[in-house]
Amino acid sequence: MELRQLRYFVAIVDHGSLSRAARVLHIVQPALSQQLQQLEEELGARLLHRSAQGMLATDAGKIFYEHAQAILKQVHDAKSAVGQSADKPSGTVALGIPQSASGALALPLLTAVRASYPDIVFQLTEELTGTLSEQLRSGRLNLAILFDDGQLGAFRSRPLVEEQMMYITRSDSQFACKRKRIALEQALRAPLILPSIQHGVRPRIEQVVRQHGLELKQVIDITSIAILKSALLADMGATLLPVSPLLPEIERGELRACAIGDVQLTRTVVLCSSRNIPLTNAALAVEKLVLEVARDLCESGRWLGAHSLPA
Repeated sequence: MELRQLRYFVAIVDHGSLSRAARVLHIVQPALSQQLQQLEEELGARLLHRSAQGMLATDAGKIFYEHAQAILKQVHDAKSAVGQSADKPSGTVALGIPQSASGALALPLLTAVRASYPDIVFQLTEELTGTLSEQLRSGRLNLAILFDDGQLGAFRSRPLVEEQMMYITRSDSQFACKRKRIALEQALRAPLILPSIQHGVRPRIEQVVRQHGLELKQVIDITSIAILKSALLADMGATLLPVSPLLPEIERGELRACAIGDVQLTRTVVLCSSRNIPLTNAALAVEKLVLEVARDLCESGRWLGAHSLPA
């Protein structure tokens, strides 16, 4: 198996056509077809099939595509690392961020990287926590913002912030808290609109609820933060979340946040990288910048409900 075969296969999947991939790769189509055939024979599996929509990956092809992308990225990072200067880092850095933290971190990070390291190509992706962990493990991401659930031993972790979770409803909701604080047991009586288990925040909520001898009874599982907001505004129930993903609606007075008064319901946000794949100078520079941005957001009060942790 050769690296060029991986590049060819990824190009075919990305462009959905042998002819388009051949043009992009600057090779003739018969040669591309031959390389694909040799790759499939070596793997003993069919990777692509023709359809009305073009060339599509088979189930085996989808699995191989993820690995091929990760391998090609690591090779690119290795080449970049050799030629990089510690004083002027350059190259590509891919960082993943969960949906529920992107509202607080995404734009400040983009702004900071662009201002401090113009030669770095910064790729910021928003995904579910479970997806981010897998992409970091496979090498498709250099860095990822994750939540400490006690099972991050496979990664090198740097603490960022501890974020308070609150009871949040529509401002005029039938489930709204009448005071500034609410007991956890009382909060659990309302129908709860919560992120699904793939989100890092959900396991933390369930852990705290179990620790206090309580249980979640009425739960509406929603994967998308945008849909969760819509459900809150439709007054389908309440949620237990940090304020950061819902801050615009809270500031406009559409949603109301109430502190949990009798229980410490928080989540720890950490910055993770692989233990097995070295970080390039560019990735190390971005890692340091993430720590600085998170601390500044907490100290300035722009990351509401969060306080910075010692790295």
